[in-house]
Amino acid sequence: MSLAAISYAITPRTIREGNGFSWGPILEVAVLFSGIFLTMIPATALLESQGHDLALTRPWQYFWASGTLSSFLDNAPTYLTFSALACGSFSETCPSASDLGALTQHPESASVLAAISLGSVFMGANTYIGNGPNFMVRAIAEQAGYRMPSFMGYAGLAMVFLIPLFLLLSLFAL
Repeated sequence: MSLAAISYAITPRTIREGNGFSWGPILEVAVLFSGIFLTMIPATALLESQGHDLALTRPWQYFWASGTLSSFLDNAPTYLTFSALACGSFSETCPSASDLGALTQHPESASVLAAISLGSVFMGANTYIGNGPNFMVRAIAEQAGYRMPSFMGYAGLAMVFLIPLFLLLSLFAL
């Protein structure tokens, strides 16, 4: 953040104008993410306390569950959400979601944490909103006059190219 502020301060205005810089796409993403993080606090607490009831036990289940959510929610809040769920499911390993590092200490919970990481990051590419940069790049490209696929068009392309890769990953690595 500080590097962005320094860059803005020392970059001549003519360069920003020449590049078509505006705060619009950045503010759009900032508002969206502020709302996401504020509304996920109660959901995270609920998953931590009741996560064991969802009966997710295998890494591939966490991969697909976190990946599905990450397709429609940015990968960072998705990772936090499913890590809290794993903490609730592995309560003997992880007494509190504020100590997620405890999940890395046992092979079973560590593999679940890895699956959550992979699902959250990889499947964020399935939609424009699944990963903050996807959303911002689309907004910047449209502002510059480029025609971008619709939300469903982009998701359709992702299904054609990415889902088969995720299935292979599930079969051979998880």
